Amino acid sequence: MPSIDIRLDLSPEACLAYYEGRAERVVTLSLDGRSVAFPAVALRRIVGRDGVHGRFRLHFSATGKFEDIQPIGQGGP
Repeated sequence: MPSIDIRLDLSPEACLAYYEGRAERVVTLSLDGRSVAFPAVALRRIVGRDGVHGRFRLHFSATGKFEDIQPIGQGGP
């Protein structure tokens, strides 16, 4: 399963837009500089009181469909 590592720093207010469905996709940069998008509903599994902060690994199917997001650590790039 292909994967891409990203860093997210989203405030609680930014997460609320995703959580409420006002935004359908999260668009960010991978740690190696590629643009990547994934469904905003994936944030529901990782959001905390302070929003979403840290490094995450996105897993995709062989056809490029988003499958999972997993934390891989905290801290700066």
